[in-house]
Amino acid sequence: MAVVLVLRLSALGDVAMLIPVLYSIANRNKADSFVLLTKSSLVSIFDSKPKNVDVIAVYEKTKHKGLIGLARLIHSLSKQKIDKVADLHDVLRSQAISNFFRLKGKKIASINKGRREKKALSAKKNKIFAPLKSSIERYQEVFESLGYDARIEFKSIFDNRERKFEEIEILTGKKNGRWIGIAPFAKHKGKTYPIEKMEALLKLLSKKEDIKIFLFGGGHEIEILDAWASKHENIRSMAGKTSFPTELLIMSYLDLMVSMDSGNMHLASLVATPVLSIWGATHPFAGFYGFGQDPKNAIQIEGLSCRPCSIFGNKACLRNDYACLEISPELIVEKIMCYEPGNKN
Repeated sequence: MAVVLVLRLSALGDVAMLIPVLYSIANRNKADSFVLLTKSSLVSIFDSKPKNVDVIAVYEKTKHKGLIGLARLIHSLSKQKIDKVADLHDVLRSQAISNFFRLKGKKIASINKGRREKKALSAKKNKIFAPLKSSIERYQEVFESLGYDARIEFKSIFDNRERKFEEIEILTGKKNGRWIGIAPFAKHKGKTYPIEKMEALLKLLSKKEDIKIFLFGGGHEIEILDAWASKHENIRSMAGKTSFPTELLIMSYLDLMVSMDSGNMHLASLVATPVLSIWGATHPFAGFYGFGQDPKNAIQIEGLSCRPCSIFGNKACLRNDYACLEISPELIVEKIMCYEPGNKN
């Protein structure tokens, strides 16, 4: 009966990609306990976790801020009976926690992020353009180092939990026709489809029969999404109107999600909803593609020698024109209309 401390503090997509691995291992090793340390805002993603998985929230901006906050966090963890540590983040904070337990003689395994390969993939010159290991594969390697069979036996977070449509019906209305989710934003400009093109896409799609569109996002995006939704009866914005668990439930009833290389791609993947993902400065080769998603559903401009110019989309465009995002709204709408994922209910 081992207790495994799992460290993955952020970001949304990276934490979401952990779920298929962690849940598969936890379900196969019911005598062991898994204690996940993650960012406080992401705790609710684990609403459907196995019984032997506990989640501890890290409050990086308040009680766990800085060196004093880190010391406070390590002190609280020291009171738990930890046998092994899986560091799936490999940043200064997770390294400090791992080293504390290493000094106590505990078994530690840390992720190999493949920084060198990722640097070569996104290099300005002499780019090595080849697919890298996915984050999910890298997570599996860590658990295998700790002695676990890391095979994935996961399809959806609702595998072992009943879905109840009545929990979302007040927000969505009854399901008639096809439900299309659209998550139009990403953290960085290099990963975000131009706003004027997205609005044109929505205008085209809203004219199609038997389609209802649901918009997803948060923060400063809410005002824009609400404005778009107010222009069309068949567009509804879910942004800022519900919790992560409820968003995931809504996503599970979508026939298709359209997203950027963003957290919403990964959330939809957790509920086995097909995703058409739009890629700009980044590339699926970096290993951050949605779990279980068909690589053919990545919408991107091939043949640009500068792509990817960064792994996370956080660098300025080398050409100053973001040619990688010059994808026509008509093309995306065509792909949406041609996609036949089958009926979801």
